[in-house]
Amino acid sequence: MTAHLPHLGSGLGYRRELADGIAASGNAVDWLEVITEHYLFAPPDSRQALRELRRGHPLVPHGLELSLGSPRPPDPHYVAALAELVAEIDAPWFSDHLCFTRSEDISVGTLTPLPRSRTVARDVARRAQQVQDEVGVPLILENITYHIDLPNPLSEAQFIAEVMEHCTCGLLLDLTNLDINSRNHHYDVADFLDTIPLERVVQVHLAGGTQDPDGTARDTHSAPVPERVWALLAELSARTDIKATLLERDQDFPEDFAEITAEIDRARDTVGPRFAPPVPRAVPGTAAPAAGRGRGSR
Repeated sequence: MTAHLPHLGSGLGYRRELADGIAASGNAVDWLEVITEHYLFAPPDSRQALRELRRGHPLVPHGLELSLGSPRPPDPHYVAALAELVAEIDAPWFSDHLCFTRSEDISVGTLTPLPRSRTVARDVARRAQQVQDEVGVPLILENITYHIDLPNPLSEAQFIAEVMEHCTCGLLLDLTNLDINSRNHHYDVADFLDTIPLERVVQVHLAGGTQDPDGTARDTHSAPVPERVWALLAELSARTDIKATLLERDQDFPEDFAEITAEIDRARDTVGPRFAPPVPRAVPGTAAPAAGRGRGSR
């Protein structure tokens, strides 16, 4: 399901606070990731704003509430609306998290880690495969951070590998989450990368966080990407074909947008000039985008 996917290049998580910088940056940002729930069941003006974004950049929806780890299957109304959104913006894939976020009909308000057993992994894989089949494009699953790690039959990497063994979905490997978990829970990043199926990695997330006085690392998306994470990106890129990189910044935005584009450029250069990102196709009801975007035209 993932081998044929396009190389999107080096992208940015879309936030309203960054909109002016994105618009003024020309082709510095290859693609944008948008939060799925901001546009599902949204009023017409929000969907029109999304179509305007699509005129300038390929878009990929990134979800928070699919809750593949909940005992019940995902809400069919949510999945139907997700399929409509993916089709409307011609997304090459969509993503969500390996976690649960809902108990019955109540949102728990956070990305909650799962018990790591083979049974749970296979249940998650079955639900993920069902959603992917209904939406019609690949679903890629992201590793989360967690601050409490109870005893489990499987390590985090073994759990991810077991999920991948039982579905055809891809992986969104958040390298910052990997770095944070390895530091907080004292495991070896090299062992993690040796255990998961790297050939299933489609996309990576890059972000910067904070550290508490007691040494606990926090995934706050509030700082530049640390050198440890850049080193992980270089190692991963040497071992597998990454289709897209994505910089996340959710708070403490720099006054100079050039600080953002410098990190986007670094991610692009680290992965290497393997591609020229595709020119977005026109969304119905909009003008066709201008040609010439992407690394090949820079």
